[in-house]
Amino acid sequence: MSGPVPRPDPDPDRPDTKRYGPPGTAPAVGDLSLTVPAGEICVLVGPSGCGKTTTMKMINRLVEPTSGTVRIGGEDVMQLPAVDLRRRIGYVIQQVGLFPHMTVAENVAVVPRLLRWSPERTRDRVEELLDLVGLDPAGYRDRYAAQLSGGERQRVGVARALAADPPVMLMDEPFAAVDPIRRDRLQNEFLRLQAKVRKTVVFVTHDVDEAIKMADRIAILQKGGILAQYETPEAILSRPASEFVERFVGADRGLKRLSLARVRDLPLLEPVLVRVGEARADARRRLEGSPAPFALLVDGAGKPIGWLGTAELSGDGTIDASHATPGASLLQPGPTRRASPIGRRATSTQAGAG
Repeated sequence: MSGPVPRPDPDPDRPDTKRYGPPGTAPAVGDLSLTVPAGEICVLVGPSGCGKTTTMKMINRLVEPTSGTVRIGGEDVMQLPAVDLRRRIGYVIQQVGLFPHMTVAENVAVVPRLLRWSPERTRDRVEELLDLVGLDPAGYRDRYAAQLSGGERQRVGVARALAADPPVMLMDEPFAAVDPIRRDRLQNEFLRLQAKVRKTVVFVTHDVDEAIKMADRIAILQKGGILAQYETPEAILSRPASEFVERFVGADRGLKRLSLARVRDLPLLEPVLVRVGEARADARRRLEGSPAPFALLVDGAGKPIGWLGTAELSGDGTIDASHATPGASLLQPGPTRRASPIGRRATSTQAGAG
């Protein structure tokens, strides 16, 4: 396994196939062909037994294809020494797999040491990565896995996978073993990291909502590793390629599309700002000259209090907080539309209508 191995198929450009058994055995992955653009996250998703993990493992030769070829940056992985190949690919698994007898720093440094990096370069890289994943190096470098929470172990696992700056990362259900709140935070943290490091990521999950959130492109597989659709999340949700895909993504795919846009992407109408104590006549005059139907009342610090219509601004005198109609929850620009109160109200409305 230390040198190039013969191709298992005389036609290397066929789609990939993996069989566990003699010719004629039903394939675990059948005639699969797709390209992951550099710097994107490709999520493999599908029912149990559809070949998601087998497909991912063919990339780093933990499973070798029965026929076809896998290329990374144009290089056939079967023509590369397996050990060298795997050192060039980051790998994050569900249970993280930290070495319990090693400290956090030693775990992160595993691949750099195998590559014979200098102690100074290794130490600097460990510090950089711990800081990148949000773990204070001074507080975490000397801890052991048993002293970490599940989320902290997952972050160390991601740091270890990034240690040698690999162009490709494989992630096999990396967040499946943590609770929903921590999973959401880890997903957000990884997307933040990906925006900085722009790795080519192949990500396996059984959760279609996670796939929609994490992916630049989604590959939906059917039993036998058959590719049902390979598109952007938006395209899959708006134009499912088959009845199988339509059923797999769910009847609420319209609501799932809310996960694809951030609150910051919503068009905003600039309100007329009115302060407590301002003259009604002045506020009314500014509102009449604005396309906004309401004015926003704020306190002395600029914090929103509520909305004022023309009726609340009629008459003379000044405005106080009791005249305003309280608004809904404030929206931050980062969350998705689905996670915001807008999306939650849409979900509740649909549930009530059903």
